[in-house]
Amino acid sequence: MSKKFQAIDSLTVARRVLKIESDAIRSLIPRLGEEILEACQICLKAQKNQARIVVIGMGKSGHIGSKIAATLASTGSPSFFVHAGEALHGDMGMITSHDVVLAISNSGETDEIASILPLIKRLNLPLITMTGNPNSTFAKAATINIDISVAEEACPLNLTPTASTTAALAMGDALAIVLLEKRGFKEEDFASFHPGGVLGKRLLVRVEDIMHTGNDLPRVTSNTPVSEGLLEMSQKNLGITAVVGDDDQLQGVFSDGDLRRTIDQQIDIHTTSISEVMTAGGKNIRQSCLAVEALHLMEAHGITALLVLNEKDQLVGALNIHDLFRAGVM
Repeated sequence: MSKKFQAIDSLTVARRVLKIESDAIRSLIPRLGEEILEACQICLKAQKNQARIVVIGMGKSGHIGSKIAATLASTGSPSFFVHAGEALHGDMGMITSHDVVLAISNSGETDEIASILPLIKRLNLPLITMTGNPNSTFAKAATINIDISVAEEACPLNLTPTASTTAALAMGDALAIVLLEKRGFKEEDFASFHPGGVLGKRLLVRVEDIMHTGNDLPRVTSNTPVSEGLLEMSQKNLGITAVVGDDDQLQGVFSDGDLRRTIDQQIDIHTTSISEVMTAGGKNIRQSCLAVEALHLMEAHGITALLVLNEKDQLVGALNIHDLFRAGVM
């Protein structure tokens, strides 16, 4: 068998797998009805009482359940995963009488989950199931059963969980996103659950969190010679220095561009005051603004540093593009 033939054959197999799995997801759409809305109502009602969504699964369904629990939690629905086998050996203690149980089983007959059904009933917990068999034990025992059955697995033996786990994962995402929209979950809410991610930093980090202050803030008064302003700018290493008047009111900014223009005009930097060559006013931003707003301002004006003012227009800080980079805003 040639390498070319092997490559073509393998590509055919891979494409067949993707088609079977995508067909499995598409087949869920026309079958999905009021049951997911009822499941959402159960979850929303429970959350008002500080309840959690406890996802239970075994084997491959357990791995899918773990991901679904993570998605629910990250989108504002308190949730965690309990391995069905471990639940039989103590982890049932993690579940309270106020929680909702979401059990995932393609067969709807998984022994380990079947063994804890009496405990779930004893706690009088709402039970949402996702099964591939609407006539299974779990489906019949459930408060609400969501059908995730598929026509076939992608495995040529029709045994390895592939299309069925893909369908379960997609249905879990559907449940999570319906809950998200029902609660009016916003970008700011998502960011608060993902403070370490790029979106979290863009929506949470403020200018005052990363700006240079105190002795690290480059500043001179308006009658300072250009030579001293240049020294201040180079020592503080931000590429600019602020020019302030009484009570730290910002008068202007002296930047690398201003320095180049000063040199081109052959101005004596030792006798000329910095107020004569500065850029009056200068680009600035409030300390309470998001850091990403500082980034947009720099990009819009083609600059690499900004001065920071408080609500009284007093100079309180400075930052440059490197500060934004280190903060993960860009």
